[in-house]
Amino acid sequence: MTARTDGGNGAVPPRAASATDEHAEQTPRAPDDHEAVRRATRRAADFLLSLQSPEGWWKGDLETNVTMDAEDLLLREFLGIRDEATTRAAALFVRGEQRSDGTWATFHQGPGDLSATVEAYVALRLAGDDPDAPHMAQAAEWIRSRGGIAAARVFTRIWLALFGWWRWEDLPEVPPEVIYVPRWFPLNIYDFGCWARQTIVPLAVVSAQRPVRPAPFPLDELHTDPTDPCPHRPLAPVTSWDGVFQRFDKVLRLYHRIAPRPLRAAAMRSSARWIIERQERDGCWGGIQPPAVYSIIALHLLGYDLDHPVLKAGLASLDRFAVWRPDGSRMIEACQSPVWDTCLATIALADAGVPGDHPQLVRAAEWMLGEEIDRHGDWSVRRPGLAPGGWAFEFHNDTYPDIDDTAEVVLALRRVVHPDRERLEGAVARGVAWTLGMQSRDGGWGAFDVDNTSPFPNRLPFCDFGKVIDPPSADVTAHVVEMLAVEGRAGEPGARRGIAWLLAAQESGGAWFGRWGVNYVYGTGSVVPALVAAGLPRSHPSIRRAVAWLEAVQNEDGGWGEDLRSYRDAPGWGGRGASTASQTAWALMALLAAGERHGKAAERGVSWLVQTQCEDGSWDEPYYTGTGFPWDFSINYHLYRQVFPLTALGRFLHGDPLAGRAPGCGTAAGTAPAGPGTRPPDRRPVRPTVVRTARSLVAAAAGRIAERTGKAG
Repeated sequence: MTARTDGGNGAVPPRAASATDEHAEQTPRAPDDHEAVRRATRRAADFLLSLQSPEGWWKGDLETNVTMDAEDLLLREFLGIRDEATTRAAALFVRGEQRSDGTWATFHQGPGDLSATVEAYVALRLAGDDPDAPHMAQAAEWIRSRGGIAAARVFTRIWLALFGWWRWEDLPEVPPEVIYVPRWFPLNIYDFGCWARQTIVPLAVVSAQRPVRPAPFPLDELHTDPTDPCPHRPLAPVTSWDGVFQRFDKVLRLYHRIAPRPLRAAAMRSSARWIIERQERDGCWGGIQPPAVYSIIALHLLGYDLDHPVLKAGLASLDRFAVWRPDGSRMIEACQSPVWDTCLATIALADAGVPGDHPQLVRAAEWMLGEEIDRHGDWSVRRPGLAPGGWAFEFHNDTYPDIDDTAEVVLALRRVVHPDRERLEGAVARGVAWTLGMQSRDGGWGAFDVDNTSPFPNRLPFCDFGKVIDPPSADVTAHVVEMLAVEGRAGEPGARRGIAWLLAAQESGGAWFGRWGVNYVYGTGSVVPALVAAGLPRSHPSIRRAVAWLEAVQNEDGGWGEDLRSYRDAPGWGGRGASTASQTAWALMALLAAGERHGKAAERGVSWLVQTQCEDGSWDEPYYTGTGFPWDFSINYHLYRQVFPLTALGRFLHGDPLAGRAPGCGTAAGTAPAGPGTRPPDRRPVRPTVVRTARSLVAAAAGRIAERTGKAG
């Protein structure tokens, strides 16, 4: 297990020389009201440069919730490898996250979450906390008041079933024979999003085996009635989808009792082979914690001992997800985000005026080029003829390159003057071609798969936690459209269909829904720059409605914020919440792209960023502004608070980095970003052909926009 910091490499490298010092003498004196902005931008750029690893990447901590830490202890208990030091450090972190009402939330200042509270409570019992202690008794009382273990989500009850605290018979069924469902048939494993697919296959093995390890203590205090821990619940009407799938689950339970042994044994072997084939070079599965822990359990149940190379590598990969803090506590990351953080950091520094040939940007580009994926993965099931390309989110995840990351990496590479121009151009060309090949039928882009839109997986009783499909989203589609515009391909059919998708996806209030960031502020901050980059005039009604919405939801302090509750209550919470650095930056990125640089809203937003900056050039941001699943699994990306404010401040100072240059002629072609003293015009030249194309798309999209009337924005 390794200690990590927000720099990600175990120790913060020596502070780099100021990225903008070399320009100081040749930079004309800025207007007095911009001096503070310039100082803030310089401090932020210097701080970000100081966080780069020697290898060239950036990685901030990826903070989620205590279920990661609780499940890590439960895994170690199940495997018989839990040790005192790890338990003590995990418990210290879990205790520190408990709220005053005795519960645990899944995001900062969020409401208590039943499943998170159950898992945290069990983790502290493993650590030796007395159930009669005030903090434990308070948690147990709250759990009982919310329905007890029986009301917790399926995944929580699966963990408890491993120790006999819950009956396997009272869990939804997923047979391992699902591995044999044809790809054209509903509910085959490729109908699920990649994160769910990687979890369901090993869990099907675990569900079939139904293991029970001796429980180290009882959990009767977490049941509303210990004599009836799983009270009967009536089925939904057979005429409803819930009713249909509840009865389908009963059929699967019956099948569990009569499944032919040879078929089940074969399904187990096929599942094991499927799992092992998808283990990455670092030992993890998909670069994320849930598939890794369940794959380890499944393979162990199938006879792989802990000394087997597959399991040794898997356990070692989970150790690398541990963040050891100065107070001795240990937090488990659900995932790690080096590719994502590195491309965003590169863009931010370039926007701030760091020249494209700066050694640290060149080193970042070199590292990103080395992370290009050159083999087929699960995405090729639906795109068998498509050549590989693109980038993943994590250090190692070649099976599942990420469309969002690929778009942003291309944008980042275009900002760097790399010495091997041919190598860079080849990687960009492959990434663009792969991304275009991953466009869904409706014109949008999902994160990992094509046309992953089946309505059935989310309805399974087993899938009660987060979305398990990967349909196109506005934020991913916007980043792809922006990337295509930079490559000079905004007028091509793929980009035009993407633009039409975005126009149709705008909410009636003027905002766009954010799938991978919170929420409407993120969606709108992604889409507006993309549409403008693609040639949509800033006077276009969609752009003006977005500007009006952003102005309407700006906080009185000048910043923007949005609480995760907007995913549950869009009318009440959409665009509403305490101001944060990242969300303020997203709003500013949209306003600046829309030509609002001199508007009162933008000036107030920039002032908020300047005034809330810390002395070292960073920003504090305890709020969660990222998502794994909207509402169900929230993320605090610790580098968001740095890269996005720097991007916004840089664009405020230096204008549009693409202004005055032909699309596709990035800094890799030899043109460095504008220096701190230069101020390109606020408006970029709009290509007439793209304008005509965009206008022609408005009518086609109007009907789809009208269908969304009444939805929150």
